[in-house]
Amino acid sequence: MNKKGNEGFGNEVQNAGSRRRGDILENAILQSAWDELNEVGYSRLSMEGVAARAKTNKNAVYRRWPGKAKLVIAAILKHVPKPSMEAPDTGNLRIDVLTLLLSIAKPLQMIGAETIHGIMVDYHGKDLISSLPQFMHRGTEDKLTIIMRTILKNAEMRGEINRTPSKSRVMSLPFDLIRYELLTTHEMLSDNAITQIVDDVFLPLVLFNR
Repeated sequence: MNKKGNEGFGNEVQNAGSRRRGDILENAILQSAWDELNEVGYSRLSMEGVAARAKTNKNAVYRRWPGKAKLVIAAILKHVPKPSMEAPDTGNLRIDVLTLLLSIAKPLQMIGAETIHGIMVDYHGKDLISSLPQFMHRGTEDKLTIIMRTILKNAEMRGEINRTPSKSRVMSLPFDLIRYELLTTHEMLSDNAITQIVDDVFLPLVLFNR
């Protein structure tokens, strides 16, 4: 095929891509963003690179997601399995808490520390420490805190603890420690770190009044 023919073929592909609309185009962009993220990493990912991989123009990407962080978050939500929002009930407090925290850590480990930290920087600025109060404050009990309360109430009914702590701050402590680790380090939260949070911090706290 001559050069002119090659150019025509390329234009046909580009035009075919530009005719995509709605969910078809959005899914193509999100798939491309996920592939780019895994191939080049968060720091090197660009909206232009995603658009080129998706065979569309960058304006189509920017119309849906105004920046890289929001695009990557959308791709993560589409491609990374979500943790179960059911309270584990194995009959053992320690195993229940570990099961819950590890189910949260696994998707984070799939995403990777570099991506998580990059998103945090783009959302909160380069001084992450000063952003801690804003990031950590949730105002009301979130779903994870409610699940932890259920786990502890089950343990109370089994006689593993004397009573379920009344303060939400105690319930949310393991999750706050995970958030703190993600914000202040460039390393991914390991299974060993999760075990230490449970064995060295959380369980001694809830078992203290036994």
